[in-house]
Amino acid sequence: MDPECSQLLPALCAVLADPRQPMADDTCLEKLLDWFKTITEAGSSLLLLQENPCLVELLCHMLKPQDLSSRVLSFSLRLTGVFAAQEDCFQYLQGDSSLFVASAAGQLLVHILGLSMQGPADGPPSLQAGDWPACAQKIVDHIEESLRSAATPQITQALNVLTTTFGHCHDPWTRVLWVRLSPLVAGLLEKDPVPAAHSLVDLLLSVARSPGLSSSSCGLWETLAQTLSRLSPTQAGPLALGILKLQDCPQALRAQAFAVLLQPLACVLKATTQAPGASGMVDGTAGDSVTVDTLLPSKAACVGLLCRTLAHLELLLPLPQRPCPWPQASLLGAAVTLLQLCQGSASPTSDAGRHLCALLLGCVRVQRAALDFLGTLSQGTGRPACPHRPRLPAAQLCRDRHPLRVLSGRGVGSAGQRVLSPAFLGLTHSGAGEAPGREVGCFFCVCLRPPRAGDGGVCCPSGISQEPRLQPHAPLCLLQVLKKAFQATFRWLLSSPKTPGCWDLDPQALLFLRELLPVLQKRLCSPCWEVRDSGLEFLTQMTGRWGGQASFRHALLASEVPKLTEQLLRDPESYVRASAVAATGQLSSQGLCVSPASPEHLGGQQKSPLSELLHILSTDSEGFPRRAAMHVFTQWLRDSHADVVGDTEEFVAGVLQVASQDLDWEVRAQGLELALVFLEQTLGQPGSPCPYAVTPPVVAPARPLAQALQPLCRVRLFEFAFRALFDCDRPVAQKSCDLLLFLRAKTASSSSPQEARISPDVASVEAALQRWQAGDQAQPLGDLEPEVVLAVLRSMDLEGLRGALAESSDHVEKSPQSLLQDMLATVGILGENEADCY
Repeated sequence: MDPECSQLLPALCAVLADPRQPMADDTCLEKLLDWFKTITEAGSSLLLLQENPCLVELLCHMLKPQDLSSRVLSFSLRLTGVFAAQEDCFQYLQGDSSLFVASAAGQLLVHILGLSMQGPADGPPSLQAGDWPACAQKIVDHIEESLRSAATPQITQALNVLTTTFGHCHDPWTRVLWVRLSPLVAGLLEKDPVPAAHSLVDLLLSVARSPGLSSSSCGLWETLAQTLSRLSPTQAGPLALGILKLQDCPQALRAQAFAVLLQPLACVLKATTQAPGASGMVDGTAGDSVTVDTLLPSKAACVGLLCRTLAHLELLLPLPQRPCPWPQASLLGAAVTLLQLCQGSASPTSDAGRHLCALLLGCVRVQRAALDFLGTLSQGTGRPACPHRPRLPAAQLCRDRHPLRVLSGRGVGSAGQRVLSPAFLGLTHSGAGEAPGREVGCFFCVCLRPPRAGDGGVCCPSGISQEPRLQPHAPLCLLQVLKKAFQATFRWLLSSPKTPGCWDLDPQALLFLRELLPVLQKRLCSPCWEVRDSGLEFLTQMTGRWGGQASFRHALLASEVPKLTEQLLRDPESYVRASAVAATGQLSSQGLCVSPASPEHLGGQQKSPLSELLHILSTDSEGFPRRAAMHVFTQWLRDSHADVVGDTEEFVAGVLQVASQDLDWEVRAQGLELALVFLEQTLGQPGSPCPYAVTPPVVAPARPLAQALQPLCRVRLFEFAFRALFDCDRPVAQKSCDLLLFLRAKTASSSSPQEARISPDVASVEAALQRWQAGDQAQPLGDLEPEVVLAVLRSMDLEGLRGALAESSDHVEKSPQSLLQDMLATVGILGENEADCY
């Protein structure tokens, strides 16, 4: 390694080991790894590590639990592999050879066993175990000896070898192998506790999936049933899920597996319901003592088991082989009960229920898992009925089992248990009288705490209660709970029953929406900017889906949400302003914005959404709102928004003029996207028409090319594009180059022979473009005629410019020293302008 690089390497390793220092370019790590590969191929890896101890420190640092970037962690692991490729360096790095050797030996044994059992070329090997090759006999004897061992690590390795064998080898001899070893495997179930339970589950599922085995004839189903009854609920969950995923499986075993999977939730319902023995689950799932003991010893055990159970059921729900009947209402009730327990709003009467409430209070992990599961349960509506069960009328199915009904308090669980309103989806909180000083882990309790005298809050219209300023920023994990609550709500609304021939919201969904909008108003007034931002994103999503439906429009306009959205365009946080811009764009597209002539604007300044967003694009100090405004304008132009079609040229000219002066390259790039949409509309070339459309795209009537280009000249689109062509930010220049190439190809195919022969004087324009390319863009091009534009396009080497822009930024110098210097310099720049992780 060069001395100059050796001097730079310690600083770079320190940067890589610091999770607070992000890397600017992902490709830098790839280039750095390639450089180390070149060094190790030319010399000794051990010598490299000895001369540069900072590399060893970096690799050792990666083993510590910390919030490392996945890119840096991946780079470190691959770098370790590069060094370990040489034997002496492998020994130098290796702290405990047993892990490496055991894993490699297991893979090697499987390959040797498979090769030895292929037999001679004249025929397959004997299926009699006594006639197997000596090599295979020795391997099987070793596996048998390991399975009889009292040491768990040896049993684990033997089970792993068998799992890999049955997963990769499907020849008839594998059935003989399983018949020989299955008594030893079943013997492990007689030990207390069962050793290597996770590896045992993997083996049994691998055998069950193997096409070379007939599970019924080799006693596998009996072994699986015995294993389900012997393992703890935590260990048995993955096995139960695997059994239920099997295509061919006895119904009794499927029922046992489903009962095991449901036991933790049945235990929760049993501990919290007032009706004894009324969990509402399928037969055999009443919370037994084993499950209760597993749930209640500690918070870690309780949370882990519940989260895994919910995740397993979430994976099972969309599968065609999911169990039937599916206890939809009871599962919904269990998920809501978990949210109640986490929020402290449940009122259990039993000692087990009170202890469960104490364990789960404020638990974010369980809330996230329960909300994910609730969202997935929306897929459980409208599924086909079981073939062997009497069909209920579709209306009754929707009425009795839809999540919005079950969770709105307008239905009851299968055991008569009352299921509470959507307030318990994490969007509202019933404990309004709580003492505000207690430490709460649940974000919703913080957001919905009642206001106190003297607290400053966010100004809300029309008497909406103000929220106190308790936390300026919400913890990320708690914000995730709110986001998941919004996502689950959206999925429920999407799955609401549809009346044939009517696209409006279902009455139950509409009732739910009317309860939801006041909650959304409260979120938009939250002192935590992340909550306001998430609420606006949810509003944008809802409006985009249901903005054209009469019932949704009526409910939304009757609320304060549109007015609050307009207020949030002036929020102090740039992320919130950006989300408010997107929401305003969606509301305006559907005609749902507050009208300038409404009472709210009387006596004050009247601004349309277009003027509001143009003001943000022109004056906002942060890039995020300006980018959002450009996205909205582009979509408005594409959708022929009412405020745009009135005078499209004035709109496009104004937006391009502001975007051309913006310091944010993404705003300028989005300006080029808007210019492309206007160009396509002007020339009658809709972007990317569907080739399978029944009706071809409407093409503008043929007219002289110069006349067709006049609107583009009037809005100064060409000056904007030519200026962007020499932009210092490469993505902008590339996008401009693509736009001009598209225009040149379009005009070349549309121009007449007479127009092609016109040769106007373009010397002044080309001179100005040369000055722009040199960096002097002070002088504008002025008014351009279509003939001049066409002549300039024909004279420019746009293909060559696109090739130059496509080259990597290090094509001038690719030395390792330059790479290290660039990485350090980039990190230094990021240190001054630290990126926001949100």
